[in-house]
Amino acid sequence: MSFMLFIAVLLILLALAIWIRNNIVRYFNATQRAWADVASYERKKVQTLNELEPVLAKYSQFEKGTLERVTELRSRILSLNSNTQDVGQLQAIESLTKELIKSLNVVVENYPELKADQLYIKMMNEIDQENEDVAAAIMIFNRNVELFNNHIEIFPNNWINGMTLGKKPIRPFRDTSQQNFDYKPNF
Repeated sequence: MSFMLFIAVLLILLALAIWIRNNIVRYFNATQRAWADVASYERKKVQTLNELEPVLAKYSQFEKGTLERVTELRSRILSLNSNTQDVGQLQAIESLTKELIKSLNVVVENYPELKADQLYIKMMNEIDQENEDVAAAIMIFNRNVELFNNHIEIFPNNWINGMTLGKKPIRPFRDTSQQNFDYKPNF
């Protein structure tokens, strides 16, 4: 009878360990998917930037720097890889986006007829929406990072993780305009 009880307890513990391990994998995958969403939303900006370039080209003889920022931002977004999770690169992209918005506002002030250009207005609205989408995706990513980190750090999950997967905590994304450090998730 005691042998049967021992086997039953052992099976329950094994099932619990498998359940914990599977949840760690589930949270890790959700974090990776959230990071891929951030990269995807950033790439969506490329389409708008491609449309914005010809509009700004009309004014490029006066505002060449703004056009160069659009081109640089587009190329940086295209180089953002959803598989390598380089958030330092994302921080640079977000910084460039803020600089670009400021430059575009200067261009609009210097060329009031651009303000009336419906294509420009539509694209600026799209860029604003895309920036909001990126911000939301970053919030979701950070929430998934928190859930994953909590899950691998609590007892007994930390033991199961250490014995089976060995996953390390992931640092959440932070805006570099407030802090000066290079962020790279450690997937």
